[in-house]
Amino acid sequence: MNNVNSLSHSKWECKYHVVWIPKCRRKVLFGELRKNLGEVFHDLARQKESKILEGHLQSDHVHMLISIPPKYSVAQVVGYLKGKSAIHIARTYLGQKKNYGGMSFWARGYFVSTVGTDEGVVRTYIREQEKEDSRVEQLSLFK
Repeated sequence: MNNVNSLSHSKWECKYHVVWIPKCRRKVLFGELRKNLGEVFHDLARQKESKILEGHLQSDHVHMLISIPPKYSVAQVVGYLKGKSAIHIARTYLGQKKNYGGMSFWARGYFVSTVGTDEGVVRTYIREQEKEDSRVEQLSLFK
């Protein structure tokens, strides 16, 4: 229980493995966007009193292990991260002053799983995901 956090009237340890993709699973998370987006996610998570413990930006999806206080729902925090990061991308990389209605960068939905005693396994999975994806792609070339 050394990772327990506190709010004014509660002690908590709520960690989630979250994955989401860009719209149409486009492989757009490269270069400058990939370098800066991690920092953007960390800043946005802090605004919701959350902390990204582990994260990895693949070319076509985002993996993260995030700690979210119980006063926020997972849907609130993930929606906030996706929405505000899409606005940041539109302003910074697409040159728009405003994020016009109907424009979205991320696909609807996400995957979420609670992390209990398997935190180490999830952290390793997130770190090693890119290597594993390339290994699987190599194996599929020989089918």
